[in-house]
Amino acid sequence: MKHAILFLRSLLFTLGYFIFTTLYGALSLPLRLLPPRQCHAIIISWTYVIIWWARITCGISWRIIGKEKLKDINESVLVLSKHQCAWETFFLQGLFWPASTVLKQELLKLPFFGWGLAALRPIAIDRSNPREALKQVKAQGLARLKDDTNLILFPEGTRVPFGKRVKYARSGADIAKAANKQIIPVCHDAGRYWGDGSSFIKKPGCITVVIGDLIDCSKNDSKTITQNVEQWIEATLTDIVEGKL
Repeated sequence: MKHAILFLRSLLFTLGYFIFTTLYGALSLPLRLLPPRQCHAIIISWTYVIIWWARITCGISWRIIGKEKLKDINESVLVLSKHQCAWETFFLQGLFWPASTVLKQELLKLPFFGWGLAALRPIAIDRSNPREALKQVKAQGLARLKDDTNLILFPEGTRVPFGKRVKYARSGADIAKAANKQIIPVCHDAGRYWGDGSSFIKKPGCITVVIGDLIDCSKNDSKTITQNVEQWIEATLTDIVEGKL
């Protein structure tokens, strides 16, 4: 019975997700007549709607620890976050608006969904060519940061299921140092309830999002910065799981 209820709630979320995505995708087309920043400001409400709909249908709420640290941000920053599922890609874009994320360029070709994504000013890369993709992320990432747009990167490189761990890439720290920008690390346990990309079932629960201290990238090299970010995120996730936060 419990599984059936979870299935029905997840199905209701999915149906609403596609309806909202279709509407916003269609809306994004005429909005492209507006300046990019204004179009972005309107379409970003799509991410709020998806997060809200997940809360209504699936009982996925959230709490933020360290939100007061965002008051110390007075210029664009590079956000390095744990990546477990799609939930944080929606949530962080709203929390750090205006912000850009990195995604596969094939996604932009999808009707409605891709149209909406394009309005969010992402950095679309060809993952079949990793070397060129890395150059593209750095070039466009620097441009976004210079344009007072925050940059959200996932140093794990891909979604990592809850409870798993991979080595963090140093490309984010390289960009932050090149742009002379600060890094703000983010940890969360969204995958515990949302699941990874292959999971249809979403479980009710409260996602914990922890915002770390701003990191001055001028004091260390990119390797050391990445190691420090990885250690903090993984240690913080352990504290979340053990109920210490």
